[in-house]
Amino acid sequence: MDHGRQDPTERIDAILAALPTGQRVALQTLREIIAAAVPDAIEAMPYGVPGFTLDGRPLAGYAASRKHCSYFPMSPGAIDAHREALAGYSLSKGTIRFSPEQPLAPELVTSIVRYRKAQIERAD
Repeated sequence: MDHGRQDPTERIDAILAALPTGQRVALQTLREIIAAAVPDAIEAMPYGVPGFTLDGRPLAGYAASRKHCSYFPMSPGAIDAHREALAGYSLSKGTIRFSPEQPLAPELVTSIVRYRKAQIERAD
């Protein structure tokens, strides 16, 4: 199959379907929270990972690795602004790592993704 021509939503569905159940459920839930928080976002593969764009700019991404799941807010500022609420999660400049057993709270994801949306809107 030519992944370059495959619809991003179909490609993301295939990526998630290949994951172990816990990671698949955790990332599908994250996907749904992001989509609900920013309904005008478009599913895409920003930086080669499943996620969303808004006005052509990366809004959010997510992925699974062998030992954890990752949420990429596409903004170090979004992580910094939510650092207190993210206590207990493994953080780097652009990544929030979590396990399926300790997923991110929906309200927290909504707050982070809306923070990023505001950044994109201010930049336009």
